[in-house]
Amino acid sequence: MYPSAMDYARDGGTALIPTRFVWPYGGRSVYLSGTFTGWSQWPMAPVEGCPTVFQTVCSVPPGYHQYKFIVDGEWRHDENQPFVSGSLGTVNTVLLARESDYLPAVLSAQIPPRSNMDVDNQAFQRLVRVSDVALPDDASRISQSDLDISRHRISAVLSTHSAYDLLPGSSKVIALDVDLPVKQAFHILHEQGIPMAPLWDFSRAQFVGVLSALDFILIMRELGNHGSNLTEEELETHTISAWKEAKSYLSRQANELGKSAPRRLVWSGPDNSLKDVALEILQNGVATVPIIHSPAQDGSYPQLLYLASLSEILKHICRYFKHSPESLPILQLPIGAIPLGTWVPKIGEPNRQPLAMLRPTASLNAALNLLVQAQVSAIPIVDDNDSLLDMYSRSDITALAKDKIYTHINLEEMSIHQALQLAEEPYATYGLSSQKCHMCLRSDSLHEVMERLSRPGVRRLVVVEAGSKRVEGIISVGDIFKFLLG
Repeated sequence: MYPSAMDYARDGGTALIPTRFVWPYGGRSVYLSGTFTGWSQWPMAPVEGCPTVFQTVCSVPPGYHQYKFIVDGEWRHDENQPFVSGSLGTVNTVLLARESDYLPAVLSAQIPPRSNMDVDNQAFQRLVRVSDVALPDDASRISQSDLDISRHRISAVLSTHSAYDLLPGSSKVIALDVDLPVKQAFHILHEQGIPMAPLWDFSRAQFVGVLSALDFILIMRELGNHGSNLTEEELETHTISAWKEAKSYLSRQANELGKSAPRRLVWSGPDNSLKDVALEILQNGVATVPIIHSPAQDGSYPQLLYLASLSEILKHICRYFKHSPESLPILQLPIGAIPLGTWVPKIGEPNRQPLAMLRPTASLNAALNLLVQAQVSAIPIVDDNDSLLDMYSRSDITALAKDKIYTHINLEEMSIHQALQLAEEPYATYGLSSQKCHMCLRSDSLHEVMERLSRPGVRRLVVVEAGSKRVEGIISVGDIFKFLLG
């Protein structure tokens, strides 16, 4: 039987301080043991949405304490927290001041309103964040030589491997005819579960562009600006080609000089190096690049082989260095110590671009406007304490094709909450989606983050505070490559 907080309250007769302990390094079963538990094992539970992070709250008397973790039966200590060596080996330490030394008004803003821990709210305002401390200054210093070595080795691997290495044994690639009605294209993207598709022009016998979820966002915003909802008739008569021409016209109108060159199709050949493919994606701000092969020297009879993405290239890097991660010294650095991603600005920080976030009650129109204006692919949906609830991404717009919902909605009247429910199964409950909300901690290593981002369907990781899920930042696959390629 595990000791309870009440046992210590009776024994000591002093006011106890609810203290959260976090083990963010994974394991099947994790326990906490320390001077405040009589060195008995106190169970820790995985954090919802972060299965590699374990936490527990103990009521601890003021004073100096030592503690360790038991991970899968092995005694461990957290090297990122204060520790000392003694008769029990290496142990972590924590010093808790008297209750009167705490400032509840300063710490209370960090406490989530819907905690699933059975802890008194007033006592919780005196919570001591044992594991969520800032990284020490020396940990945030990246060795330039380690960075140069890692970048050189990654660049060498990408330069010596081609797009052919990304081609699977078998796959299905969907292309759309430019004369296809927008309505039909809308349904195809939704039914196939894809965010974009290359466009084929039969009259020119070549691929001429890409239709993406962003196109549908722009269509709906444009029609919404004229005070009308999107009707099925308008989509039926409006072809992809007509929309592209209208989009080009709108771009010229928005341009002060009245000139706007049509955007060329960004593509790569199968013999192009993976580094060239990655740079093509980054420099043009696209999500994927069609891999096109032409048997003729003049480029006629092009064949669409595959759609390459940064996630696929990152997977190739992870697979290549799987058995020799030590050859990339920067892999073990915590992401909080690396200049990559978009982070919530700290108080007093100048010139930091704010991280775009919205409440679930915000209108769908507000979300679409933010996606376009902030030039982001996804927006964290948070509660009043900025704790992560869900994500709304560009590709979610295709859910409006379900049951022809787009024909009878008002973008200002529909909330993000309602829009997200359209993409969920009938039995799903609102909240964190295991397929959409992929999270990590600022203490996670670059290696761990790269491995997660290389998984199918994972385009970004939301950096959250352990326990509260308060959003701290976002790291995308593109951020990783901008850092790795310098």
